[in-house]
Amino acid sequence: MTGKLAAFAGSTPNIGTSLAAFGTAYRVAALTGRSVGYLCLNLKSAKTHLYLGVDKPEVTLDGVRPELRAGTLNGDKLRQYAYRSPALGGLRVLFGNMAREQAEYYEPEDIRCLLAASREAFDLTIADVSAYWDNAATVCAMREADDRFLVTTGSLSHFQEDVHRWTGQVGSLFGVTPEQFRLVMLQRNQKTTGGYGMKEIRKETGCAEFTELRLLESVHLQLDSGRLDEWLAEQESHSAAFDDVAVPLLRRLDWQARLRKTDRPWLRRLLKHRQSRS
Repeated sequence: MTGKLAAFAGSTPNIGTSLAAFGTAYRVAALTGRSVGYLCLNLKSAKTHLYLGVDKPEVTLDGVRPELRAGTLNGDKLRQYAYRSPALGGLRVLFGNMAREQAEYYEPEDIRCLLAASREAFDLTIADVSAYWDNAATVCAMREADDRFLVTTGSLSHFQEDVHRWTGQVGSLFGVTPEQFRLVMLQRNQKTTGGYGMKEIRKETGCAEFTELRLLESVHLQLDSGRLDEWLAEQESHSAAFDDVAVPLLRRLDWQARLRKTDRPWLRRLLKHRQSRS
């Protein structure tokens, strides 16, 4: 069976999109026991390896580029190349492009080959792409995704100009419009005041579906220390912080039936509660 593809883009760079995407990927893998692949497709600013404390990855996106160009990468090979660790469970990671000077040379055929291999390798692929639509990775991942997420914050500079110029204007040229995205509004902590609310952001961006993701400041410390995977695995409450994104995704994947066969009564209650709110 062909796996599903969910793509995450930021409304603007450096606001926590990779964290939202990775946390969601980890949570889905942990809840379901399914195989989940995480593709770092930030061609000019790949940092996932640093978040996981891997200074020199054995395999990165640029390392498999010859196979992408030749069209020979398949699911079995990708599973072998993807990074795994005990803390990640069923989640496997393909680290991003280290050769930043080659970012402009990735062709649509390269990315389509990668996405096809990932669909073959994993039940679900989470593609973390750039906020900018001037590269094949962002455009192809967004065009082919079954689910699209647009991550932003309550700061006007984070969702106004770039969403109109990139997601709105450029994305529409490729048949991807803002109303096809699920908006994810990042809230770093509950004490934060000021900024714009979800109603204003939805009106400005044109996104119909939405969710808020509240993350404690402690998670950002894990990025700098390279312990994100250990932090997520350390306590259930850490990965549960991503339920507001992961659980609606599970519903759209129609994976609830599989979950109901498990011994997770608390998860069944959570799914029922989320469904009543949506």
